[in-house]
Amino acid sequence: MQWMLSAVALVNQAFPEVEFAHWPQCERCLPHALLCTQWIKQAQIATTAAMRLLDQLGYYLMARGHYSEAEPFLQQALTLREQQLGTEHTNTATSLYNLALLYRLTAKHTEAEGLFRRALSIREKQLGPTHLDTANSLHGLALLYSEQGKYPEAETLYQRALSIQEQQLGPEHPHTVRSLSTLARLYEDQGRYAEAEILALRAFTIREQQLGPEHPNTANSLHRLSVVYSKQGKYTLAEPLALRALAIREQQLGPDHPNIANSLSNLAGLYISQGKYAQAEPLALRELALREQRLGSEHPSIAFSLASLVLLYIRLKRYTEAEPLALRELAIRERQLGPDHPYTALSLDGLAYLYTNQGRYVEAEPLYLRALSICEQQLGPEHPSTAIVLHDLGHLYASQDKYAEAESLYLRALTIREQHLGPEHPSTASTLHDLAHLYQEQGKYYDWSQ
Repeated sequence: MQWMLSAVALVNQAFPEVEFAHWPQCERCLPHALLCTQWIKQAQIATTAAMRLLDQLGYYLMARGHYSEAEPFLQQALTLREQQLGTEHTNTATSLYNLALLYRLTAKHTEAEGLFRRALSIREKQLGPTHLDTANSLHGLALLYSEQGKYPEAETLYQRALSIQEQQLGPEHPHTVRSLSTLARLYEDQGRYAEAEILALRAFTIREQQLGPEHPNTANSLHRLSVVYSKQGKYTLAEPLALRALAIREQQLGPDHPNIANSLSNLAGLYISQGKYAQAEPLALRELALREQRLGSEHPSIAFSLASLVLLYIRLKRYTEAEPLALRELAIRERQLGPDHPYTALSLDGLAYLYTNQGRYVEAEPLYLRALSICEQQLGPEHPSTAIVLHDLGHLYASQDKYAEAESLYLRALTIREQHLGPEHPSTASTLHDLAHLYQEQGKYYDWSQ
């Protein structure tokens, strides 16, 4: 027993705090730490060293994308800390927070929210409302709310966390920059692209200077900035950033890390938007395979991979391949995110768009109407995603020669796109093109005699 206690203490002492710079040391300690976990369980060791080692081991495995392997260690650390330290101890809050992070990544949203809230409550009580650990809990809960489409709640938490970090750490500390980056993602989801670009560019500049051009967090900022540019139709700016982010992630994280799939998704979407379908398909297929392998077949991220393939196959008129993917995408989002999530609305729109292209208008219309209702309620009548559904529903009505209904929807979509995306955005051009074609079909030519 004594030698087990000594071994656990020594390995814990050697196991560093989990940061990217320490990954090589963590990896060297990994086999020893895994062996120690067997002794901890066998001898029921409940020392401070054992609890920390379990927690850090789980956190390291999570950082490397090994989510299923990480979970039992994080759960065991939490159990021991609750038993030995009590439910209100700050170290218990650390275990709650780390396990909540894992549950968020694995789409266990209900479990994650409960743990994040518990950790936040403990930290606010024990450490105070402006402590950095409190800010971390605020940030984690905000991330969860953002992914659930609860944007106002998320923004309030992000702003509070950012304020604490700027005051306590300064504007260029890595934790402050992390909050800038995730706030940029929130603004992007809300269609606030100009604000998102400012924050994303600031985060990238700081990370490149502070961490270097090859750090994974620099790649995260490259990815975020690329996505913001892509949403604005700035494809020539977005593509090199996407390629650079992918290269860094593959080199630093390995070819099978979940973050690789995010880069593949972004790059595939860029190529689809530019009509480079042959380049897009292998990326989208690799993305789907990677996510299924690392996250399972029901993770919400799988729906992003399926959505890319659905759009690609519609563009290529490979409708029989697109339909089962579109149905699966919608089912995942309804189950994992709920029937009223904005991403569910986009899946409804994608399936309706497929049916429209197949001439299945009766099946398409109720899907479009449901998608439009969700977008207007959850995002607002002026959001770019609302414009997507308006435009596509207009296309459905135009295909049925329902010109008045189509014109009203096209005009509304055009107003939103000109306002939020600008007059030169490809989506604005698409609505202008379809509106012009609608007028042409009705013989509404310009009267040059006036």
